[in-house]
Amino acid sequence: MRWLDWIIVFAYLAYVIWDGIRLTKGSNNIEGFFLANRSMPWWAVGLSVMATQASAITLVGTTGQGYDDGMRFVQFYYALPIAMIILCVTVVPFFHKAKVYTAYEYLENRFDAKTRTLTSFFFLLSRGLGVGVIIAAPSVILSIILGWSEIITIFAIGLTTIFYTMFGGIQAVTWTDVKQMILVFASLGVAFFVILSNFPEGVSFTDGLNLAGANGKLTTVNTEFDLTEKYTIWSGLIAALFLFLSYFGCDQSQVQRYLTAKSVDEGRTSLLMSAFLKIPMQALILLIGVMVFIFYQFQSPPMIFKENEVTQAKQINATEYNRLESEYKVVHSERNKAALNYLEKKKQGNQTEVEKSRKEYVKASKDFTEKRKEAKEFIKKTNDDAKFNDVNYIFPTFIISYMPIGLVGLLIAAIFAAAMSSISSELNALATATTIDFYKRHFNPDGTDKQYVLFGRLATLAWGLLACVVAMYATNLGSLIEVVNKFGSFFYGSILGVFVLAIGIKRARARGAFFGLLIGMAFIGIVSNYTDIAFLWFNVVGCVVTVVAGYLISLTTE
Repeated sequence: MRWLDWIIVFAYLAYVIWDGIRLTKGSNNIEGFFLANRSMPWWAVGLSVMATQASAITLVGTTGQGYDDGMRFVQFYYALPIAMIILCVTVVPFFHKAKVYTAYEYLENRFDAKTRTLTSFFFLLSRGLGVGVIIAAPSVILSIILGWSEIITIFAIGLTTIFYTMFGGIQAVTWTDVKQMILVFASLGVAFFVILSNFPEGVSFTDGLNLAGANGKLTTVNTEFDLTEKYTIWSGLIAALFLFLSYFGCDQSQVQRYLTAKSVDEGRTSLLMSAFLKIPMQALILLIGVMVFIFYQFQSPPMIFKENEVTQAKQINATEYNRLESEYKVVHSERNKAALNYLEKKKQGNQTEVEKSRKEYVKASKDFTEKRKEAKEFIKKTNDDAKFNDVNYIFPTFIISYMPIGLVGLLIAAIFAAAMSSISSELNALATATTIDFYKRHFNPDGTDKQYVLFGRLATLAWGLLACVVAMYATNLGSLIEVVNKFGSFFYGSILGVFVLAIGIKRARARGAFFGLLIGMAFIGIVSNYTDIAFLWFNVVGCVVTVVAGYLISLTTE
């Protein structure tokens, strides 16, 4: 990065920290710190709901996902509007009327303290892991830019965010989210324009779509019903529906957002705003990843995007690496020629020649993909790293290599801002559940607001440090956008099942809910270890098993 980029990055980060601390007013009482005195406008809550999801994972992991796998991932969001409508009718008015701080407080009123505590514990475990992944995403970028180790960058980002979250409370978090989303939307537009402007002369956006389509990158609907396939229309409409119902209806990081709204109607509007903006936003981010893939049809991409792994592999077996790199350059050159020939034939309009050139291009593209897979296998074997994956390094590498001065700083600032805002949102939710469901409920039920706010700040620090430790192991687990949803899918279905028992089944009893949750979690462990079912379906399995087991056990209880 150059001097202007550094100025932009540090100026924005300094502003975020200063603004977060400035908004500490009203955060010294328990309702102000955890719920902003239930005074936030719907549009701010709606942007905060989106921002909590739209972390650096969205900008780094989703673009990498688009590059590697095309638009298929957008199917994951098809059920989001349906889930939001269901939640607007059910849990939003329900939680507002209950006047709770956390979603899990209601479970004690409906069942008992034991069920509330267990459910809150599983939320804390799932969200603590998720925050670690969120911290890992920007550390990928900093490690590329500065040449620092990922451990140093993880703690630099984590500790900075912990600092202003500890003092600002939910009000500072929400207003920071609003500013972050504005920057993210602006940066996405700029990135898309710059990528297209870097296409070779004569190659248009439509040409790029033609090449992407020939590679199968534009598939947005897969009607095959296969439980082992991650992204199909069925996993998007059924499995993801259960995930979204749990995430937005039972996860404190989201429930806390609409609990800060001024009224039930404003809470509903905030969710609907997120529901109908999220799919276009995710589609645009995936499309940016696809366009980076097209850009690299004409510019030579790195064989491996993670430079430190390349250095290590060269030291161990330079001869083999150089052979692979030489062959990689040859297949890239062949793919480049085939791509240009295919586009030229399409312009000439001879259908027979078009189809012939398309097949040649598809074959050349497959040869290129296979060579890159061979190189990644070499890295895994040479570096003894079975989990190696460089998909999260693709977009950051493109930014640093090809974006003009100033825009590099803008995009890096957007990614950092997205990360810090999401981290702060999640840490505040973790601190809220820890304080209200554990400290206030079990250890100090008659404490003062000052004691609860102090404990909440200490809980923020503790969860932040734990998340940094998780982040150290997250970057090699694959696409971060998948990793964070996979972590959640181990827990979300079973937690949703407890709330279905509580709200929807009058016959359900405390013992049934408690042991139903444990059985649901255990069943997910078995399914994940002994079957090939895709992780999104864990949400369905967990919910159904928890509800059925909880109901049957309840029948034995008077």
